[in-house]
Amino acid sequence: MARIPFMPVTDSMFLIGESREHPMHVGGLQLYTLPDDAGPDYLSKIYHSLVADEENVQPLFRRRPRRPVSSLGQWSWATDNQLDMEYHVRLTALPRPGRVRELLELTSRLHGSLLDRHRPLWEFSLIEGLEGNRFATYSKVHHALLDGVSSLLLATRALSTDPDVRDMPPVWAVPPMDKPAKTGSGGGPLELLENIRAATQDVAGVLPALVKSANVALREQASVLPFQAPRSIFNVQITGARRFAAQQWSVDRIKAIRRATGATLNDVVLAMCSGALRRYLLELGALPDRPLIAMVPVSLRAKQKRSEASGNSVGAILVNLGTHLADPAERFTQIQDSAQIAKRSLAELSPLQILALSGLTMAPLAFAPLPGFVRMTPPPFNLIISNVPGSPRPLYWNGARLQGMYPLSIPYDGQALNITITSYADNLQFGLTGCRRNVPHLQRLLGHLEDSLSELEKAVL
Repeated sequence: MARIPFMPVTDSMFLIGESREHPMHVGGLQLYTLPDDAGPDYLSKIYHSLVADEENVQPLFRRRPRRPVSSLGQWSWATDNQLDMEYHVRLTALPRPGRVRELLELTSRLHGSLLDRHRPLWEFSLIEGLEGNRFATYSKVHHALLDGVSSLLLATRALSTDPDVRDMPPVWAVPPMDKPAKTGSGGGPLELLENIRAATQDVAGVLPALVKSANVALREQASVLPFQAPRSIFNVQITGARRFAAQQWSVDRIKAIRRATGATLNDVVLAMCSGALRRYLLELGALPDRPLIAMVPVSLRAKQKRSEASGNSVGAILVNLGTHLADPAERFTQIQDSAQIAKRSLAELSPLQILALSGLTMAPLAFAPLPGFVRMTPPPFNLIISNVPGSPRPLYWNGARLQGMYPLSIPYDGQALNITITSYADNLQFGLTGCRRNVPHLQRLLGHLEDSLSELEKAVL
């Protein structure tokens, strides 16, 4: 098999940290409305066309992990030239008429199973039998291969704004207008020396950046450092089984609050989650006296050169959710202040420095599987809440209109709940992924999210 260069450390850590209790893949659930001219064999035809084309698969989706003796234990990628498309692409069905509830149960089970490391680390399922003249797709890809932003971008590029376009290539196919890699001076020794010099400067600046962040945290009351989070029901050891809940909200409602307050869209989303979490924990009699702390991923792609972008380009900030405050307006102010301070602390840093500081924030998750670690140490934060931008326009796949796309992410030991949001057309799509055993009645959070949004509207509009 042809060898591909060593896997970056930021990617290989997702393989190193994976176990049966800790699957390390991200996923996506997409709901479609069948086109008017769809026959009873519409999905079957699509399925057979997908599995029949084993040659038109881009190199990224042929990669499988490998750790040969010669690499001294470091993970690398190998190219799989015997791709079994019938394994990676599946056609399944819900008992008719399949409700959304059954769809989410199926998705929960699919998301809880590990990807096979002897094959390229992705799977795709076509799901028929859904009521309302609809069908769904569920896809998952290992975080070592792609982060959530990258996988969403690829999924969106595989769709069209034209409902009349048919025979569309899937996300794993080689793009029809794939551009050749840039050649010439771009990869010469002068650029290599410049990259080494810049990297050396970045590494030298990590310690001063850490000291500066700590000083800001000590000065600013609304700032947050790791391990300031209280213990909560989310900060426990988890199992491998998952539960998934999903719903969408009109983006116009969120934008109205943003305009009225001068906040960012993400501030409003965090406030919406904060109110929902407060209601949920109060209902369970498990609300901590101190505020929950959210880790919020931030994309570094805007800061990077195109040549620097890799499988994972994500930093992290910590945000005080103000869940100890009963007043929604006070909670909102707390969130705004905390998020602004955290973003300012990263503004002058390079992507490498941000990754280094983010790595220190995330580092405790690597030790969480050790016996007693989660129980004996305070949580670095309480949960992860991420917001990934999607398409502002309606999209279609082989004539079927995309109704919604809901992200599924990764709970960790000590982090039993993950909330990921993406935008699509006129809505924000919320995907809640939790440990099936340790996050009871996960679907109730959807009702609490609606109550929280209504509460914010009354408080600020």
